[in-house]
Amino acid sequence: MTGPARCIVAATPSVPYHARMHTCSHRSAANTASALIAHGVPRPARSRRRTALGLTAAALLTAVSCADSADTPSAATAQIAPASAADAIPDIRLVPAFPKLSFVRPVFLASSGQPVAEGEREWLFVLEQPGRIVMFPNDQDVDAHEIFLDLTGRVYDHHNEEGLLSLAFHPRFRENGEFFLYYSANGPRRGVVSRFRVMKDDPRRGDPESEQVILSVDQPWGNHNGSTILFGPDGCLYISLGDGGWANDPLNSGQDLSTLLGTILRIDVDSTDADRAYAIPKDNPFVARSGARPEIWAWGLRNVWRMSFDRATGELWAGDVGQNQWEEIDLIVKGGNYGWKLREGFHPFADGTADGPLIDPVVAYGRREGISVTGGYVYRGTRSPSLQGVYLYADYASRRLWGLRHRDGRVVSHRLLVEPGDGRYVASFGEDAAGEVYICTFDQPDRRNVRGRLFRIVTRDGN
Repeated sequence: MTGPARCIVAATPSVPYHARMHTCSHRSAANTASALIAHGVPRPARSRRRTALGLTAAALLTAVSCADSADTPSAATAQIAPASAADAIPDIRLVPAFPKLSFVRPVFLASSGQPVAEGEREWLFVLEQPGRIVMFPNDQDVDAHEIFLDLTGRVYDHHNEEGLLSLAFHPRFRENGEFFLYYSANGPRRGVVSRFRVMKDDPRRGDPESEQVILSVDQPWGNHNGSTILFGPDGCLYISLGDGGWANDPLNSGQDLSTLLGTILRIDVDSTDADRAYAIPKDNPFVARSGARPEIWAWGLRNVWRMSFDRATGELWAGDVGQNQWEEIDLIVKGGNYGWKLREGFHPFADGTADGPLIDPVVAYGRREGISVTGGYVYRGTRSPSLQGVYLYADYASRRLWGLRHRDGRVVSHRLLVEPGDGRYVASFGEDAAGEVYICTFDQPDRRNVRGRLFRIVTRDGN
C-alpha cells in the first residue's frame, strides 16, 4: 500500500549509533506496547542501553495490512489469528539438517537447482563469510564437505558485515557452468558482483581465474552492504545494496536515484551494453528518468539482509534492517520507494518530502522483539504440507522466528514460531531444489571465525 503522492515527513527522535548487520549496538527508543499503531505519528523516545542479547519477550509485533489507508490507524497484535483453518500456521521445530557438519560463519546456503554432474544427487553450497564456498550432497548423513571455491585472498572481511556474502547460480548452470558472487573488497572499499565459471575439467570446482567483474560499487563504510543476489523468474539478476553505512544514512542514499546505494537492482547478465558488462532491461522503471540510475528496480531501502522470490507466485520478499526502532518485511515491486530515511517502518524518521508515494512494510516489529531482521523464504517444499505458503523470517539477535500468510494485499495470519530460548542466531535462510527451507546459524553471536550449523525447518507434527 502507498501513501499520498507527495508525503511530507517530520523527524522522529533518533540516536545515532554505529549500526551493524547483526550486533546493532543500539542506544535506541523502545517501541510502545500499544495495540494500536497510527501511521505518521512519532512515538516518544525512551533511551536506554541495549545489547544484542538484552531483549525482552513482552512487546507486541506490528503487523499491518497493506490494504489499509496510509492515513488510517492500523491494528497491531502479537499474532493475527487465521479466519479459517486454511490460513492457520502450524507449529514448527528446527531439526539439525546435517549434524556431522559445521562451518565458519555460514552466511548463505544455495542449491544449484540440479545435480552438478550427470548421475549425482543434488549438492548444496554454503558460503563461509571469510571467503570460502564449500559443497556437499543433500544427504543428512554426509560427514564432510569439499571446497568448491576459495577466495579468501580477495575477500575483505574487516567489518562484521563484510566478506563473501551471496551466491546465485545461473538458470542454465548445467549448460554454461556460470555462477555469480557478491563479496566485499578493499582498495578502495567496495562491493563486487562477479561472474565465475566452473573448471573446464571438473564441474565440482569453481575456477578462481575465471572471474569477470560485472559491477563494483564503492562502499563509504563497512556496514550496510545489503548483498543478496538472485535470479528472478524473468531471468534477470536482482541485487540488494545497502545505503552505504555508518548510521542515519548520512549521504541520503535511500532517497537518491542517482546512486545505486539503498536500492534493489535488476540487470541482464546475458547481454551487454556498450559501456557495461551487463545490459539494462528496457522495462526497468527508471530507464527514461533523467539523472536516475537505470539499474534500479526499487529504492528507499536501508539494508536489505536477504530477499527471495516466492517460487509459486513470483513475489519478491525482503527483510530490511532498521535503524533505531523498527525492523521490517517488504514486498518489493517495480519502482517502489520504501521510504528510508524519511521513514523507518511505518514511522517518520527524518525531515523531507517524498518524491511520490511510499510503500508500507508488510510487517514491522520494534526493539523489544529484535534488532536485526533476517529475511527468509515462502515455504514451497513437500515435507511439511501444512506449512505451504507461509513466509518465514527471523531476528538474528533475539533468536525469534515468525511465520505469516499474505493474500490479496493483506496479512491473513501471523504468529511467533520460535521463542528466544529455543532459537538460534539466524544469519541467513536457504532453500534447496525441492523448496525445503533451512537456516544458517552461528553457535555464538558475532565472534570472528565462529562455527555455525544448518537446521531444517519442519512442522512439529510432520504434516
